[in-house]
Amino acid sequence: MPRARPYLQHLKSSTDLVTTYEATRAGFVSLALEKNRRATPFIEQARALKLAAAAAKSPTGLLKIDSIRSALLTAAGVSDKALNHLTDTDKVEAMQSLIANFLEPAGENFVEELVYRFLITRGDTLGGSMRNVGGILAQRKLARAIISALALSGTEFRWQHSESKAWAQGIGQEPDIELYLRAISWKRGESNRTAVFNLGVPIVKNNIDLCLLECSPSELSAARRKPSLYIALGELKGGIDPAGADEHWKTADSALSRIRKAFAKVRFKPHLFFIGAAIEKKMAREIWSMLRVGSLTNGANLTNDDQVVSACQWLCGL
Repeated sequence: MPRARPYLQHLKSSTDLVTTYEATRAGFVSLALEKNRRATPFIEQARALKLAAAAAKSPTGLLKIDSIRSALLTAAGVSDKALNHLTDTDKVEAMQSLIANFLEPAGENFVEELVYRFLITRGDTLGGSMRNVGGILAQRKLARAIISALALSGTEFRWQHSESKAWAQGIGQEPDIELYLRAISWKRGESNRTAVFNLGVPIVKNNIDLCLLECSPSELSAARRKPSLYIALGELKGGIDPAGADEHWKTADSALSRIRKAFAKVRFKPHLFFIGAAIEKKMAREIWSMLRVGSLTNGANLTNDDQVVSACQWLCGL
């Protein structure tokens, strides 16, 4: 049976929850590396654009190169999302405006100007994708920790691909499985367990970062509508910037409160947990107090590997 106070396996006081300076620094480095990794395709596109555009003898000649029309629209400041709302006439006007206002004034350097403006728009796209990268990295780390806990205990599991939604048998040694994993399922005794990331929970009327349900993959669609089948629900906050820690905790605390109230109305009390990367002292004291009174069953600092492993072993043992 799981311990009544599982957090005591890895926490002795609120101080243990506080993110260290070293962990914050390492977190920023990880984000920088991820940003560079995501920027690589845009850099390669810019190089290809420069080579293709060099065939034009003048800015207006760029319109005759069909292979770069999409890049011209990007350089004109048209986002991928905006493209779906523009007519062909709108697109032509956008490209002509780019040429008249920016490329022609650049003279013989019009190709370089085109590439710079292409990268500016792509930079905005990259910035948008980076806003939730902390959450994505947190999900990946937790997914790998759950898989490791199951593999270590010799528990067979299946996992769902986030894009294809197909389920596959797992062995715990698949490289990069956490990049594509949406859900994991295994057996606990005679019962089924399925852990799902970013699941829409009807009773809460919101998406929850991680839910553990008593069901098999084939039962998941129906099970998510049955409050009695929820074993645990948790909030993950992967942002590492200390300046945003308090705001992240307020958001998570509000979400946990909604979950608690929604299930209380139907007289169920699933386990609730919080795992965050940026945890400051005041926030740590609040989390510790909630653990002590039982409004949270478990909590951990995402930057502390031992705490993450302990929390995931607890989750797999429920």
